[in-house]
Amino acid sequence: MPGLSFFALSLVSVQERCSYPVMMEQVVRNEEDKAAAKAKKATKAKKKTAKTKKGAAQQSKQKPGRPKGSKNQDKTQVKLTSELGLIKSMIQKLLLIINGVMPLTYLVLDGQFGTNNALQMTLQCGLKLISKLRYDAALYFPYRGPRNKNGPPRKYGDRLDYDNIPERYLKADFVEDDIRTRVYQVMMLHKEFAQPLNVVVILKTNLKTQSRAHAVLFSSDLDLAYDLLIDYYALRFQIEFDFRDAKQYWGLEDFMNIKQAPVTNAANLSLFMVNVSRLLLRQLRKLKPHAGVLDLKAHFHGCRYVAETLKLLPVFPDPILLNHVFDAVSQLGSIHPFEPCSDPP
Repeated sequence: MPGLSFFALSLVSVQERCSYPVMMEQVVRNEEDKAAAKAKKATKAKKKTAKTKKGAAQQSKQKPGRPKGSKNQDKTQVKLTSELGLIKSMIQKLLLIINGVMPLTYLVLDGQFGTNNALQMTLQCGLKLISKLRYDAALYFPYRGPRNKNGPPRKYGDRLDYDNIPERYLKADFVEDDIRTRVYQVMMLHKEFAQPLNVVVILKTNLKTQSRAHAVLFSSDLDLAYDLLIDYYALRFQIEFDFRDAKQYWGLEDFMNIKQAPVTNAANLSLFMVNVSRLLLRQLRKLKPHAGVLDLKAHFHGCRYVAETLKLLPVFPDPILLNHVFDAVSQLGSIHPFEPCSDPP
């Protein structure tokens, strides 16, 4: 179905456990990106078909090593897609805006951006990346054995087996609701990445069925502790609540604009209202801890109705009566009644 795609940058407060959206742009793939995606998909399908046809016997006859004439490539020099170029420009704008206000260290992206290109883009912006790899990512230990007599030194050691990770890399082990969680942290190499990666593997085992599942997080910061890496990546989900509130309360799903500039303005306005409502709710919850956005909207709707009605009266009411009117009307439609401010907006 035709639809819109947006990329949002948010500042996530580690102390408040909350996200504050600051910038959003529409993502539009150009013809070059579409052609590259189709070519990549076709290449994967072709390799899979060729591998199936050849069979195991023919695979064993192939010469070991890489094809003759191939050259080493500098993996730090990458060509950014239009999407990564958009993200880079947004990050640079944000860094200019908040320059000197607060220090930023990490850029947290979801698993779609667990690639070398995204990592190099992040490093070009002066930040460190936290993201997620595929569950079957081919990771290798650094080679620690004797050096070859001929040729360049060997770089990659044994491949990581997610079901048999050495115990010396175990950082945490606990059981909760018949689910055993084991957390490992190790510096690994990936053949598509230019730098070593700080990898955290979260392995969960159902003690009743013995079924297993794991997630692979990583960071370009080799000194980042495993618990902070997990915590920072988990905080990324707070951005989903921004979109939920923008859709549910502030019109992100309802605007009817069709041109680029109005669409961008409408989308950013909805996220701006998310920030405004959170600021107002922070003040409101001092009086009513369970107040929500609907209570906030009902309060200001009621205050506006009273203010407009007062303009039609020939005589202005007594201030004491006026306060009672504001208090009563501003609670109409509230989910959690509270004592609102008696002053008109």
